[in-house]
Amino acid sequence: MGNDITESGRCAGTAPSGNREGRVTTSEAPRSEATRYAPAWLELREGPDGAARATELLDALRGRLPGPAGNGERALVIHDLGCGTGSMGRWLAPKLAGAQRWILHDHDPELLELAAARTPRTSADGSRVTVATERRDLAELTADGLAGASLVTASALLDVLTREEVDALAAACAGAGCPALLALSVVGRVELSPADPLDAELAEAFNAHQRRAEHGRSMLGPDAVAVAAAAFARCGATVRVHASPWRLGAAESALTAEWLRGWVGAACEQRPDLAPRAEEYLRRRLEQCEAGVLRVVVHHSDLLALPRTGGAT
Repeated sequence: MGNDITESGRCAGTAPSGNREGRVTTSEAPRSEATRYAPAWLELREGPDGAARATELLDALRGRLPGPAGNGERALVIHDLGCGTGSMGRWLAPKLAGAQRWILHDHDPELLELAAARTPRTSADGSRVTVATERRDLAELTADGLAGASLVTASALLDVLTREEVDALAAACAGAGCPALLALSVVGRVELSPADPLDAELAEAFNAHQRRAEHGRSMLGPDAVAVAAAAFARCGATVRVHASPWRLGAAESALTAEWLRGWVGAACEQRPDLAPRAEEYLRRRLEQCEAGVLRVVVHHSDLLALPRTGGAT
């Protein structure tokens, strides 16, 4: 699934750009049939992603993970779904103690190679971190495939899944008895300052674009966190959700500009009647971005699902 702005229905002035950590597209930019992600986009977003992820969930997670390796205890086995360039591993591995084995899942072999090369090799206490890669489709993930897993992670993934795919993911994690930490799912709210009369209309069109059906798949978009929370709860997990917004200012102007192009482009694809006004809107916003006066908050949520104590359900 894709990462580029489709050419048809795109507002004048917008340009293709990659958009997320992984093999499926995020609700931060429009979808297409392209299958690759631009590493440059993933690099742009890595800093704001790291600042946004909810560290508040980590204490609860640590309390449910095996202790550090040694004295017969095994290493943590962490499956990272849609790993992209591996930013989740770079963020999380140094925050967890003990030996770790990261298994990186993605459909793009070049991203897998890049992610594996850039994964940290030591954990919070200096223990060894090893890496393996698996090129596979999320639909192939089962409880058997997660056997022995200590944790499943993903970043910017939930909002591009269908309800059925989220149900299957929750069931696989429950069957394997492992927690899931699913970060940076959009929730359909953005704030731009200074405000503009067209902000709300574009946001509404964008959210509709993310929920639309394509190729027989109805992605969840901004409804994903609520749907996933319910799915994991039905499987017996304790679910915690925490806000993880991007806060973009002058220092993140390059990311903001790319995000704007994708956001406006998707809105216009959903509602072509917006194009005449949106073209001028985008021009104004990009000028504000270049001048360092535009501030944007893109709201996300992180979800932590902890399985029933005692293992698989």
